[in-house]
Amino acid sequence: MMPSKDPELDAADLRLLALLQDDASLSNQALAEAAHLSAATCHRRVQRLLALGLIDKRVALLNPQRLADITGWGLSVLVEISLDVQTTEALDAFEARAVAEDAVQQCWRVSPGPDFVLVVQVADMPAYQELARRLFSEDSLVRNVRAFFAVKRAKFGTAVPLPAPGPKSGLQA
Repeated sequence: MMPSKDPELDAADLRLLALLQDDASLSNQALAEAAHLSAATCHRRVQRLLALGLIDKRVALLNPQRLADITGWGLSVLVEISLDVQTTEALDAFEARAVAEDAVQQCWRVSPGPDFVLVVQVADMPAYQELARRLFSEDSLVRNVRAFFAVKRAKFGTAVPLPAPGPKSGLQA
């Protein structure tokens, strides 16, 4: 159970979060050295950050272009979805179906404009057409679909910008 008061983060916590966002494969010893902490303190702090839900998971980020070069597999699509009805039930139902699809990497409920923006990764155009049939065409509440097929990825990042510790941020130095 989470404490009712928001936890406080200090400079060491922020260093750990920044380091882990950059390379989550670091051993505890290497992470501790980079964060200027003892190995035991580093381990304890990372466990606390995990328990607080600040770290969702540690993953390997694949390069879709390199994977496509080697395997011939890969089509990235950004899709805008508008529903006919914007009731909580309709939005929740579509969202549940979208997040259940392995090809949907990200599902954003947005406003104003479309109701959802999806980031989709599929093998090729036939795979996209099958996903579109299943997820969009067979849903009577889907009013409009706009798909944008990626031709180049100029930037991709996963790091969340972190505040600097200090009095203005409310974080401990």
